[in-house]
Amino acid sequence: MTYDPNNSAAYDPDKRKLLSSLCHGSIFISALLVSVGIPIAILMVSEDPIVKDNAKEAINFHLNVWLYGTVIATLSFLTFGLLGLILMPIFLLFNWVPPILAIIKSLGSPEQSYRYPFIFRLL
Repeated sequence: MTYDPNNSAAYDPDKRKLLSSLCHGSIFISALLVSVGIPIAILMVSEDPIVKDNAKEAINFHLNVWLYGTVIATLSFLTFGLLGLILMPIFLLFNWVPPILAIIKSLGSPEQSYRYPFIFRLL
């Protein structure tokens, strides 16, 4: 039997589910640099193309969360907290709901990578 790296059946689906879910769930560890290290490490170690795609998407999501958090913090500071009262609940929904959906999608259909809506992709 020959090994085909493009054949998704050649990869362990349980390992794929675990690593993909870990990439997307790393945002819940902290909002610091520690949490983005998990998908970076998985991106460098894994050979599975779906896991790599999920790791890249999780890294992009982390970068977007940091960017949006910085913008909201700046606007909140400039408006003495008024815009923060409005934008912070939206930011928290953006920070929590998409990763939960990504984990559910990764566990439900491991043969497809998850794409976050409304983010800028740098990787």
